[in-house]
Amino acid sequence: MAPVTVGDMRLLHTSDWHLGRTLHGIDLIEHQSAFLDHLVDVVRSEQVDAVLLAGDVYDRAIPPVAAVELLNDALVRLTEHTRVIITPGNHDSATRLGFVAPLLLDRLVVRARVENVGTPVEVPSLDGERSALVYALPYLDPDMVRHRLAGPDLDDAGAAVIPARSHESVATAAMRRIHDDLRCRRSAGPRIPAALMAHAFVVGGEASESERDIRIGGVDSVPLGALVGPGPKDGALDLSGLDYLALGHLHGPQRIGRHHDAANRGPVARYAGSPLAFSFSEMHHPKSSALISLDADGVSDVHLVGTPRPRRLSEATGTLDELLSRVFDSQAQDWVRVFVTDPVRPPQLHSRVKERFPHALIVQHRPALRAGVTELRAITAAHDPVDVSVEFVTDVSGAAPSSAEVDVLRRAYEAALATERSA
Repeated sequence: MAPVTVGDMRLLHTSDWHLGRTLHGIDLIEHQSAFLDHLVDVVRSEQVDAVLLAGDVYDRAIPPVAAVELLNDALVRLTEHTRVIITPGNHDSATRLGFVAPLLLDRLVVRARVENVGTPVEVPSLDGERSALVYALPYLDPDMVRHRLAGPDLDDAGAAVIPARSHESVATAAMRRIHDDLRCRRSAGPRIPAALMAHAFVVGGEASESERDIRIGGVDSVPLGALVGPGPKDGALDLSGLDYLALGHLHGPQRIGRHHDAANRGPVARYAGSPLAFSFSEMHHPKSSALISLDADGVSDVHLVGTPRPRRLSEATGTLDELLSRVFDSQAQDWVRVFVTDPVRPPQLHSRVKERFPHALIVQHRPALRAGVTELRAITAAHDPVDVSVEFVTDVSGAAPSSAEVDVLRRAYEAALATERSA
């Protein structure tokens, strides 16, 4: 680990646990339990002042009992050593995750209510000598929260202005409350480092196949500027500047926005990513949590702590004879996706591949394309379902749907999403 400077606070940023998720039918609860054991060890050994869990704690709104029990056990152990702050993601039910929030002890805080976004969690250091502010921005469904984020501007009729139906508009309205609060606090006293937890798809982030679609009006992203804010004007001192953005939603660990160095200290915006791979698009991700050091000026260090990998994901392509040869020995125990390229499907294909690769999750016969044959495209969760529907209508009818018909498809899809979220 990086050395800690006296005066630094340490925050551990993690997200997208998706407790209860499976990988092509494989139950991951044992591997998720191993990750949580690892997280408790890191918190204890690195003297972490707070854990920031930026959404998608569970994989669905009504999680299985085993996932609930696993989370309860992990939170009990984590809060023996540090504070834990949780905000819900688009997979979580904000109501269910936050229903006991008023009853929780000081060391466990769940921020699920949109009305509370402008009030930070004040996090003292373990020795009580320093502190930091942590603002929590849960997943903001524009249809569900925009009326609750109305104001303070008034329209011509004197009514509070309601944000537009978009992720950018509701995020901007929520962040106005956060920046106003931070500016007031810093103008009344010394500069306190401040972090934001936010569950959103920020422009510039690289998506995987395993994130659930959150499009509203055909747009699923939020510009980074909506979270960072406009900044100071006319050379004034920036009192509302956040130091670290602890992002959740995208499963690949990654930095977003401008480069961070000694001359430009912030804000630092990162996705922690999911602790486990949930699709083959993530097989090359270096899964990690982010250990953040903060001093009075902002972020002084970011150290990525690698998470345990239960079994490697990989891909193997070749004829059946090639796949059964020694060439693929290094992948024999992987969770592997196998493409068999023989011109004619070999007999007993699946059983022979499974004997060679006992943990194979996908086995497909994919012969080399003949001249004039168009390659088939795999449709994944990363594709816009409305675009897929438009392509289907075009292929079946021979003509592209009209803009009015596309609008009907879009409204029907978003209505189905809203029904799923309210389940």
